[in-house]
Amino acid sequence: CIALFSPDSQHVLTASRDPFARLWDADSGRCVRMFEGHTLAVHTAAFSADGAQVLTASMDRTAKLFDALSGECLRTLEGHTGPVTHAAISPDGMLLLTAAADRCARLWDFGGTCLRSIEGLGDRILSVAFSPDGSHVLTALGDSTARLWFTDSGEFVRWFGGHRESMLSAAFSSDGARVVTASMDRTARLFDAASGDCLCVFRGHARPVMGATFSPSSVVQLRAPSAGPVGKTWK
Repeated sequence: CIALFSPDSQHVLTASRDPFARLWDADSGRCVRMFEGHTLAVHTAAFSADGAQVLTASMDRTAKLFDALSGECLRTLEGHTGPVTHAAISPDGMLLLTAAADRCARLWDFGGTCLRSIEGLGDRILSVAFSPDGSHVLTALGDSTARLWFTDSGEFVRWFGGHRESMLSAAFSSDGARVVTASMDRTARLFDAASGDCLCVFRGHARPVMGATFSPSSVVQLRAPSAGPVGKTWK
């Protein structure tokens, strides 16, 4: 499940255990659109950089690309053999990236053609992200590592390690120089994207850290279940 702002901050996009994603007016809290078509829970949803499209990932083993304004389904991405756990749209809006419990990440063009697969990773993929310039993709795995790949070739570049349990998410800073990861081991880690060196470890949550992101000013923001500290921010 997820909730995030649109690029213009006018709307909030949510995904839930029901088979829908929903778009809400950020001021009134009114639901203005539903994105329909999945048959099982929607794990996550993401906006394109311009806010014109929404990409969803579902337990039904598909991802769907929607027109954000009309709610029309533009593409259905099929091919994964396990629940699709995460999805992302490239910064230029021309590529789509999906990850699944089948231990495979797939790169698609905007038309819905699968360009390549990253396979044989040894564990389920729980999170994917494009670098800000679109040249690399980042995968977070259940084996407690994150791995960096070239977008064009699918060639492996480096891995980011140190967590003791499953890595739940991984994200780039806005300049692509840093990577932040979140783990079941109740910590987050900050890495140098170029070298893979761990720069610091964020400790303090009493529960697994479900997500970690950067603010526009590169402040690290973490998310954990409400039974522990709800959220923490580090500069």
